[in-house]
Amino acid sequence: MRWDIFCRVVDNFGDAGVTWRLARQLHGELDAEVRLFIDHLPTLARLDHRIDTELAEQRLSGVKVCHWGNDLVVDRIADVVLETFACDTPEPYLEAMAQQSPPPIWINLEYLSAEDWVGRCHRLPSPHPRFPLIRYFFFPGFDDQTGGLLRESGLLAERDAFKASLETRQQFWATLGLQHPDEHTKVVTLFGYDTMQVHDLLEAWVHGPQPIRCLIPKDTPLAQRVAQQMACRAGLDHASKGALCVVWVPFRDQIDYDPLLWASDFNFVRGEDSFVRAQWAAHPMAWHIYPQMGHAHQIKLKAFLDRYLQGLEADLARRYRALFAAWNGEGSIADAWNALWPDWGKLEAHAQAWARQQADLPDLAHNLAEFAGKLL
Repeated sequence: MRWDIFCRVVDNFGDAGVTWRLARQLHGELDAEVRLFIDHLPTLARLDHRIDTELAEQRLSGVKVCHWGNDLVVDRIADVVLETFACDTPEPYLEAMAQQSPPPIWINLEYLSAEDWVGRCHRLPSPHPRFPLIRYFFFPGFDDQTGGLLRESGLLAERDAFKASLETRQQFWATLGLQHPDEHTKVVTLFGYDTMQVHDLLEAWVHGPQPIRCLIPKDTPLAQRVAQQMACRAGLDHASKGALCVVWVPFRDQIDYDPLLWASDFNFVRGEDSFVRAQWAAHPMAWHIYPQMGHAHQIKLKAFLDRYLQGLEADLARRYRALFAAWNGEGSIADAWNALWPDWGKLEAHAQAWARQQADLPDLAHNLAEFAGKLL
């Protein structure tokens, strides 16, 4: 099948990250002919250094990447038209779709959510008010009533092989100019929006009972804030204080991000793409959800935690929920972190069980292709 995917970068990396990962999997595993129309190439270039921001068209990983500007030329219509995150298919393309007989399959890929209503709305049709077209709403999710999560076919085997091989892990740390951490050191990745207050968290690590190696991607507002708190000179790659060693690591390409999560003991993540990858890493994590007007994001966060925390004993689930709340600005992040320390092993086991549970479900790309295939 031929797929045309449309993506508008609203903010940060999630929109581009999800669509770029999906486009590559549709081509690589399902042999689809894929074009990705994206309106902001610099954002995509942060996730894949091979992207040339000056080119209107380029082909990478088998996907044709097209800059989506005001001068869009509709040269053909795909079998499946996928608009991501309600970005709206451009009007000239929509008009051309309406002239096709039969029209293409038109799907709107929605944001990931664990809310109960998602399963009821998944795959629902919506007729266009002016054109003889039907748009279907497709929801990623965490159960078999939704479209599932993005997961490449070999991802979990690659993860397990990485974790099982000391040599592979040592080679990974060497690429960062670091020694493999000793058994007493906990490694934490820190990736969050600039709204996050990190001062108390860093202080908890500085005065904590165990050495912490904190990895922060360079050239992000959060990295700059941490550097100020650690009183670093500009340009340093690491700084130590008390039990804490902060390491500023290069902002990694999307395909190189997973090993960073696999090599760490705890991952603070944000948005949607890194949020899903942290779950596949099968380590404890905390999600900094994108803030929305009227605190609507808190409803979405609660829905996820209601699912994710199932199976944990009640008191530990309460403490883990408090960490997520504090990471999103409600409560003391230092107190929440310290309260979880005695039960680290239980959190690790729970993260592994959750990843196995999700892996039993079909992945998003295959679910999308199956759905579109039945409609053609």
